[in-house]
Amino acid sequence: MLSIWQIILISVLTAFCMEGVAWLTHKYIMHGFLWFLHKNHNHFFELNDIFAVVFSTQSMALIIIGLTYPKWNILLALGIGISIYGIMYAVFHDILTHNRIPFLKIKIKNKYLKRIIKAHGVHHRSHKKNDSEAYGFLYAPKKYK
Repeated sequence: MLSIWQIILISVLTAFCMEGVAWLTHKYIMHGFLWFLHKNHNHFFELNDIFAVVFSTQSMALIIIGLTYPKWNILLALGIGISIYGIMYAVFHDILTHNRIPFLKIKIKNKYLKRIIKAHGVHHRSHKKNDSEAYGFLYAPKKYK
């Protein structure tokens, strides 16, 4: 059984590692065999949201199992980490980048956030399955300055 500090550490590490999982999922699954779901990406409710439901369901299941069975509380930590990443994704991707909550007019001044938004804009220049780049959500290489 993990201590509270171990749970916190694993949760934070999991949240950071989720960027790699998201990048791989985005490039090889969303732009792969599940392209038909991902290509619908410009409405308030869209088929693309199924991916968020899948990740959040996994996160909730891990949290519930980790709380129900304290000896497996590493699952709690993993579920919390996935959830933290999901919250960051929703804020950066859905709210700041795609403006899916139109009454929230947020002016971006931070260079890091501008770089993420620019990289995602580059990603959306192509509407084709295999002709894209910048698959990350919370990290963008410096070339997108």
